Amino acid sequence: MKTITLREGKERSLQRRHPWIFQGSIAKGGADSGETVRVQSHDGQFLAWGAFSPSSQIRVRAWSFDEAERIDAAFFERRIAQAVAMRERLAIATLASDGVRLIHGEADGLPGLVVDRYGDLLSAQFLSAGIERWREPIAEALLRVTGCQHLYERSDVNVRELEGLAQRTGWLRRPDAADPQTAPTTEVTIREHAWRLSLDVAEGHKTGYYLDQRDNRKLFADLVRQWNARSVLNCYSYTGGFSVAALAGGATEVISVDSSGPALARAHAHVRLNGFDPALHTALDADVNATLRRFISEGRTFDAIVLDPPKFAPTAAHAERAARAYKDINRLAFKLLSDQGMLLTFSCSGGVSADLFHKIVAGAGLDAGVDGYIVKRLEAAPDHPTTVTFPEGEYLKGLVILRKSER
Repeated sequence: MKTITLREGKERSLQRRHPWIFQGSIAKGGADSGETVRVQSHDGQFLAWGAFSPSSQIRVRAWSFDEAERIDAAFFERRIAQAVAMRERLAIATLASDGVRLIHGEADGLPGLVVDRYGDLLSAQFLSAGIERWREPIAEALLRVTGCQHLYERSDVNVRELEGLAQRTGWLRRPDAADPQTAPTTEVTIREHAWRLSLDVAEGHKTGYYLDQRDNRKLFADLVRQWNARSVLNCYSYTGGFSVAALAGGATEVISVDSSGPALARAHAHVRLNGFDPALHTALDADVNATLRRFISEGRTFDAIVLDPPKFAPTAAHAERAARAYKDINRLAFKLLSDQGMLLTFSCSGGVSADLFHKIVAGAGLDAGVDGYIVKRLEAAPDHPTTVTFPEGEYLKGLVILRKSER
């Protein structure tokens, strides 16, 4: 077993069971891409077993802090079974949806592995050198543990290039692989609360859909009903999950704004799929900032606005530039809120903390001359967990703000 020795004083994060070891923490040692290494302190004390990544700034990702642990196929099957069992305890498939995040990377002790289940189809991302090295045993274990037969790979993200890996996508497992005439469809329709939503695991964002907003969409529907929000503006709407939620809550005018025509077409299809009147929904293929400014110039207001933009700050180094972008869209949204209107605003940027996001939104309100009550703080659904030892996993944060009455 190859050994990685850390510089003196660099062992503390591993002793706190944080799974990342950066390049600058290593005194000596190396290995092949994805190879399991023994990580030790400067004086030779065992710290962890981990996967070595010669191309990444995160040079080692820890598999286990137990010296007696063997990193083999059985290890990965145990970790997968533990993760799936945790989701079964959450009872998401029974209570809320048959779209579930089964494996959430570091939070489940499998750094670089993301797996979502959509009905009987698994969609997976292999994002780190270590996970890539164990790709085939992991695929087999996923099918054994879940009982699914179809596994689609969505390893077509830029982070793989930081690991020295090429992007890849396509079927990884399907029972009819020998017969190309019977290839399964990548289109799936899932149940989410009382609604149905469709997705394409080959073309959709991430693994096909944004399951992390599942509970926030249900909350939004409830708040639209509770606060009698009739007009709703859904910005960065993607395929219209929040738009469907708004209609389910009784909204009579819903506008979805996104820069993707295909996503908006699916959003409109979701309106019909769930039995809502298509006349209540408008899909705008447009830039969000420009649309917000146009609505302000037209004197429009909305009872509820959703801001769910893409990741503006992938790392803390991008936080300052991202802060300006978040502040601008929130400032514009505040100006469009009707009296006692509701704003749901989100950041999925790991480089923007919940505290910083709160400050950005507060600054936007001040610039807009609008005050509001923060009635709820939001996060990802519980099948996208954050652990005590890996707080960086808390990437999605949001606020529900009720505009103060001016009367």
